[in-house]
Amino acid sequence: MSPIDLHVPDLATLHERRSDKWTRSDDDVLAATIAEMDFPLAEPVAEVLRGAIDRSDLGYAPSAPRRLRDAFAGFARRRLRWDVDPDQITLVPDVMVGLIELSRLLVGPDEAVAFVTPAYPPFFDALPHAAARLEHITARDDGEVDLEALVRSIASGTRVLILTNPHNPTGRVLTTAELAAIAELCAEREVWVLADEIHAPLTLSGAEHTPWLEVSDAARSCGVALTSASKAFNLAGLKAAVLVTASDRMRGVVARLPDLADQVGLLGVLAAEAAFAEGDEWLDAVLVQLDANRSLLGERLAAEVPAIRWQPPEASYLAWLDCRALGLGDDPAATFLENGRVALSPGLDYGREGAGFARLNVGTSPELVEEAVRRIGSALH
Repeated sequence: MSPIDLHVPDLATLHERRSDKWTRSDDDVLAATIAEMDFPLAEPVAEVLRGAIDRSDLGYAPSAPRRLRDAFAGFARRRLRWDVDPDQITLVPDVMVGLIELSRLLVGPDEAVAFVTPAYPPFFDALPHAAARLEHITARDDGEVDLEALVRSIASGTRVLILTNPHNPTGRVLTTAELAAIAELCAEREVWVLADEIHAPLTLSGAEHTPWLEVSDAARSCGVALTSASKAFNLAGLKAAVLVTASDRMRGVVARLPDLADQVGLLGVLAAEAAFAEGDEWLDAVLVQLDANRSLLGERLAAEVPAIRWQPPEASYLAWLDCRALGLGDDPAATFLENGRVALSPGLDYGREGAGFARLNVGTSPELVEEAVRRIGSALH
């Protein structure tokens, strides 16, 4: 087996990419924003995509691709300690579309969708299309879900809870006990739980992810899980995700969804099959690199910008930086961009709790992690 290639090109070459991350800023800006990694594709994924192009295989995606369902079930068993029935897998274009369509189906005109804040920015922008109201449940200071706040939210009309685990932007992995308590509460009060587990394959050393559908009978009866290969294997542009159920009750709910298969990309299906079936070695190498980048970031922040506080993420490649002590106001990312030519995601994009914060993407080379911190430091002088 040849060594896994995780070489990241220089900044000028990265700016030749056409993704949003690399086209929204000037060529001298180091982009550390949108949740996509800079590493080369896993070779099994690249090979299957090249093969599709070579045979002009760019038609519509099948609505129930058995190879993908079997590949994901195998991946879940190997990597996530999750026993998935392939027949309980439904194809959707991406996790966000799945969340929107399920919410549209489950939430009545006087009811609400709730999620824990700070939160993934599209929750604020896209979920209003599916629900009359949004309920924001502020996480406790230790990052845990505030169960008392959840009870109040349910009393005010919350019908659906979107539970992001691992959490974005903080990278926190919820404990099994915490998940079980949420499941019991939501099942008892007839609240549906939509578990967004898209970052779960990127759980780092020192943490252990528990899939929602492995938590308890209560979790299975009131919830579904949604995930894809897009974050772990850097395939966000190819549009293929899976929605997983583990009870007849939830399967009945999912059966009422509109057919979304015509929004799924065939290349996304093929790439996800290859990633889930053959991408373990590449993913292992990525996890080692992300773990090293996490440590490196802590070292460089302590040395160059010690006023920035942060809790190292337990999963993924996103660092939630508390910059309030720097005195840069609600949007420190604006200063970093203007004065340091490094682009971070503004904390306010994640809700009012993000004032004074910024999110830094470290899914890149160690050299660019160091350069990002150097530019942050230079922006303060």
